Amino acid sequence: MSKIPTLDIRRFDTDRDAFVAELGAAYREWGFCGVSHHGISPKAIDGAYQVFKQFFALPEATKRKYHVPGTGGARGYTPFGIETAKDSQYPDLKEFFHIGRELPPGSRYEEFMAPNTWPTEVPGFREHAYGLFEALDTLGLKVLSALALHIHLPEDFFVEPTRFGNSILRPIHYPPITAPDIPNVRAGAHEDINLITLLVGASAAGLEVKARNGDWVPFTADGDTIVVNIGDMLQRLTNHVYPSTTHRVVNPPGEAARQPRYSTPYFLHANPDYLIKTLPQCVDANNPDRYPEPITANDYLMQRLREIKLA
Repeated sequence: MSKIPTLDIRRFDTDRDAFVAELGAAYREWGFCGVSHHGISPKAIDGAYQVFKQFFALPEATKRKYHVPGTGGARGYTPFGIETAKDSQYPDLKEFFHIGRELPPGSRYEEFMAPNTWPTEVPGFREHAYGLFEALDTLGLKVLSALALHIHLPEDFFVEPTRFGNSILRPIHYPPITAPDIPNVRAGAHEDINLITLLVGASAAGLEVKARNGDWVPFTADGDTIVVNIGDMLQRLTNHVYPSTTHRVVNPPGEAARQPRYSTPYFLHANPDYLIKTLPQCVDANNPDRYPEPITANDYLMQRLREIKLA
């Protein structure tokens, strides 16, 4: 497989066995795959991007009203130059906003998930943002269903473990780059923390994925394609059967660097109390258990947020 594939997810319903085999093979090789014909309308995506751009265009003082100190950036606005890729000397060149799951009243997960904060200056922000959150949550569960079947688990294996997952929609703004010799990139080389990430509508090239031979492979999705990649929680749960691949967002050359870049990943997480314990289906003589000590999803998340300077 010489390039990261894009697969039509409608085949999950029409050509299931072949689709599951191809999707599983793509993730075993790359940890990344494009998903097309996903059913999320361009209108829903464009509407969300419009309100996100309006928010990032607000004055700095206004945006900082939605910065929630002491939460590790779990909700609201995180200013430019804070998040730093693990082991990186320099912060990423981005600002972002976090939208989380809306819990039912009295949920036992309230201690782990703060309520959302919604910018009142941008009409329709909540409706567009949370509509996209729910659409990506549904699509992500479909991808997880196919991955479950690929490793001989029930199709609905991930339904309950993610029903109240501490998932995050993260609109990101990478401002124009004006200095020619800055040492840092828009997003340093990193792996994602969660189960899977769905990246919708990146507005410019820049995403690169590290192949097994060490080469950086550009991956700019076609029009309606959503990029879906494996995170460290799923890598750990599957004992590296599904690898969490290093990726980065590089600065474009020339005049393209003077354009802003917007992207919106959705980080699909497990329920905070879900125990990440190596699946026996993913352990054998050639792949012994790398993680004999299980850990809850929330404990793992907090450990990783400290590493990237968000907690």
